[in-house]
Amino acid sequence: MYTFRISEIIKQPNHNISIRFEDKSNSFPVYKAGQFLTLSFEFGDREVRRSYSFSSSPDVNEPYEITVKRVDNGEISRLLHHRTAVGEEIQVMDPQGLFTYEPNDEHKNTIFLFGAGVGVTPLYSILKSALVGEKNSKVVLVYSNSSKEQTIFYEDLIKWQEEFPDRLHIEFIWSNAKNLLKARLNRDYIISLVNSELNGSKDAVFYTCGPLFYMDLVRFTLLGMGFPEESIKRETFHFPEEEEDEDEKEEEAVDETSYDIVLKFQGDEYPLTIPYNKTILDVGLENKLKLPYSCKSGMCSTCISQVTNGSVRMDYNEVLTDREVENGRCLICTSHPLENGTTVEVF
Repeated sequence: MYTFRISEIIKQPNHNISIRFEDKSNSFPVYKAGQFLTLSFEFGDREVRRSYSFSSSPDVNEPYEITVKRVDNGEISRLLHHRTAVGEEIQVMDPQGLFTYEPNDEHKNTIFLFGAGVGVTPLYSILKSALVGEKNSKVVLVYSNSSKEQTIFYEDLIKWQEEFPDRLHIEFIWSNAKNLLKARLNRDYIISLVNSELNGSKDAVFYTCGPLFYMDLVRFTLLGMGFPEESIKRETFHFPEEEEDEDEKEEEAVDETSYDIVLKFQGDEYPLTIPYNKTILDVGLENKLKLPYSCKSGMCSTCISQVTNGSVRMDYNEVLTDREVENGRCLICTSHPLENGTTVEVF
């Protein structure tokens, strides 16, 4: 753990705030553009962790910064919005996340960033790193909001566009626009934008962050245009249950068997019994193991582990590829064993 001190709290549009930090411990590792920061809070004997993407860039001389949307029933977001002040100290963990961009001065890419609402946060970090860390790459930010007034970082983005007029194109999409053809992102809009920026080239990388339906629209359109899967990255800001209508869920048979497993962690082996209604992470934490985790919902990479014997099923997975899952990788925060003797090694 590291100790961060809050140095500034900035109000942003649409119920968001940006929080800037100083590293009081002076030992926080270098992070990558697009990664997230995990905050840890102690309430009695209960620990609560929440992850927020950096809106700052490691390649720009600026303080650490995250941007947090207020969630009406969110325990930590309400705390940060209403009961946190400049000068307070917060415990944080190592930077995490695979949604990253590492600039290379020899690159000559077109970097497309598709974001909606607060989903722009990690994209803003990537945008700054790409512009500052590379001389020949171009950045295209496609940014959807309800209106100009609800657009996070609007003034700052305009300044970046003025500083890099030949290398940064920002396509603001506002749903209150009079031109209905450009009020919302759609398949034809994506095709037109990408083709106009690339002029027939396929030398591009794509980053998307927003609601699942938004990212699916971008991904399926790009795949249909012939771009390879590996060139398209996504970062989820919404929990899967928020995207799914309860009335549309299909009832599935539930295996109510408890299974005995072996959890390997930091050189030791721990025999655990996992009830059907708890994940491997849940039981590990109950047994006081200091396992790595962040989101607890299958949307970050913090708890990636390896199944070396037996098998597991995951409730949700937004991180691992099909091939990685086939090779035994899992996220213990959503994993349930399917047989006795399953062995899982935590990285």
